[in-house]
Amino acid sequence: MDGVEQTNESWRILIVEDDERLADLTREYLESNGLTVTVENHGGHAVERIRNEQPDLVVLDLMLPGEDGLSICRRVRPFFSGPIIMLTARTDDLDQVLGLEMGADDYIGKPVQPRVLLARIRALLRRVGDTSSVESDGDNGEEPVRLQFNDLVVDRSMREAWLNDESIDLTSAEFDLLWLLASSAGRVLSREEIFTALRGIEYDGQDRSIDVRVSRIRPKIGDDPVHPRRIKTVRSKGYLFVKEA
Repeated sequence: MDGVEQTNESWRILIVEDDERLADLTREYLESNGLTVTVENHGGHAVERIRNEQPDLVVLDLMLPGEDGLSICRRVRPFFSGPIIMLTARTDDLDQVLGLEMGADDYIGKPVQPRVLLARIRALLRRVGDTSSVESDGDNGEEPVRLQFNDLVVDRSMREAWLNDESIDLTSAEFDLLWLLASSAGRVLSREEIFTALRGIEYDGQDRSIDVRVSRIRPKIGDDPVHPRRIKTVRSKGYLFVKEA
């Protein structure tokens, strides 16, 4: 059947983690749940591993010998569009914000709970693989897969967006957020709604990942970061995607 979602067994994961014991335990758990996993213990080799292997998803530690996770994330984004989950033992919000700004899709604090990691991996890869719908204008009650707002086009089946017919460089997480906002155009979405829809967990009131992604998306879609017209911040409520900006 056309457009069948990629199965767990065919998902290829690369773990970049210098703690060999943790990496091996994580690999064993993920493999026992049907994933194909390889491990790289040295940050200095990670970029070439990602370039050559092109895994479906990368689990990337922040603190690594040879090259740190933030630098790796920034360097691979021009040629790797798959999801990146950042692991960090530090609780500083700045690390999380920097990771998202470098192109990470999600982050998990150490010590890593294998079930949580598995759930995040599955959620990210299922969203990436959810391209089985055919294009619809929405008149038949089905959610459309292509939305157009003047010079901005967002296509869920292709997971791409264009501004003035030029392709927009978006990470997987940025596309998910843009689609969520655009498909709800004209309605204010709270941070709680967005967080639950995109990450599948409850919003704790402290996480800044949604705000960081919105700030990255705005200039990419031609919006004014200082006085936005397309994605507006509604104080104490959330975000509003304006249909006719």
